[in-house]
Amino acid sequence: MRAGDELPPLEIRITRTLIVAGALASRDFQDVHHDAELAKEKGSPDIFMNILTTNGLVGRYITDHFGPTAVLRKVAIRLGAPNYPGDTMTLTGTVTEVEGDTARVRVIGANALGKHVTGTVTVRVPEGVA
Repeated sequence: MRAGDELPPLEIRITRTLIVAGALASRDFQDVHHDAELAKEKGSPDIFMNILTTNGLVGRYITDHFGPTAVLRKVAIRLGAPNYPGDTMTLTGTVTEVEGDTARVRVIGANALGKHVTGTVTVRVPEGVA
């Protein structure tokens, strides 16, 4: 693992089930994440993914790459364009810094509307694993 290394992209189909299940699993009962009619009344064209689901998908992306012994030390993300049902979000990452067994990875998740999520993940990977 070296600064400049790029992680392979991960495409995630955004389904209505993924959005609703993620909201329920994270105990986010805001209607815009599960009720299309109420989301439309509030100005959204459909339900959309919550930040906690996005955070989990970013974590999955990092641990899928670095393996089961990887430990997420810090996840700092910001949302942009919403993820709606029918979208595909493509996660990409670049290692920006390495210090010992810890790396900082710049992550971007984009869909057809633009960047859904941007941020940085600090991950510890035991020596000899990555």
